[in-house]
Amino acid sequence: MKFTEYGKKNSDTIILLHGAGLSSWNYRREAGILASRFHVILPVLDGHEGSDRPFTSIKSAAEEIIDFIDTYCDGSVLAIGGLSLGGQILLEIAARRNGISRFFIFESTLAIPMRVSAVFVSVSVCLSYPLIKHKWFSRLQAKTLGIPADLFEEYYDSSIHISKESLLRMLRENAVFVPDPAIKDINALVVIGSRERRIMLRSARRLSKMIEGSRIRILHGYSHGELSLEHPEEYAELLMKMIYGNL
Repeated sequence: MKFTEYGKKNSDTIILLHGAGLSSWNYRREAGILASRFHVILPVLDGHEGSDRPFTSIKSAAEEIIDFIDTYCDGSVLAIGGLSLGGQILLEIAARRNGISRFFIFESTLAIPMRVSAVFVSVSVCLSYPLIKHKWFSRLQAKTLGIPADLFEEYYDSSIHISKESLLRMLRENAVFVPDPAIKDINALVVIGSRERRIMLRSARRLSKMIEGSRIRILHGYSHGELSLEHPEEYAELLMKMIYGNL
């Protein structure tokens, strides 16, 4: 796993974990907004373009980030946010170390296992993986994922650099993930778009009930990951309101 840093290192630290199939560019615009006040770290999750090793599991990714925080951030940070797969990794981090961050944001994070879908992951990847190198296919995928037009080239470049094995592991881990009940009283915000799939809305409500001290924000008209991908100013404002107690 590799890490890109923005802002001053002696400022309060914020870490943002991108979604599956994306990379640190997922939060680059948020980092640019927040860097004047905070030290912002954007990891490149294992298995993605720019990382230094294949993706293995959500648990191993969580361990790497915890080790990084222990080594370079004195064991805790101000805030951590995560989108989709990044949100699941963040749930695992919070379960292991509730006090590792003062604030947590979980965006579009699946918390209900889809075991039937997991069975068909191999078939789906085998059929679709050869198409990833074709831009017409990537454009269809980007539209489904809500990737802004100005980020398409980076999305395409990221897609063609994910190995088939890493993609399989990511999708399987995402589909069967179950939050650890060790997550208890943390200052968390659960964000979900009103246009997301029903299981995602159910996941958000489950997380808000599971995590004491959490709040849920349903964004009207938003789809999966739209907040961080298409509205960086709104994401940054939401995070700062949370930090400064104005949410």
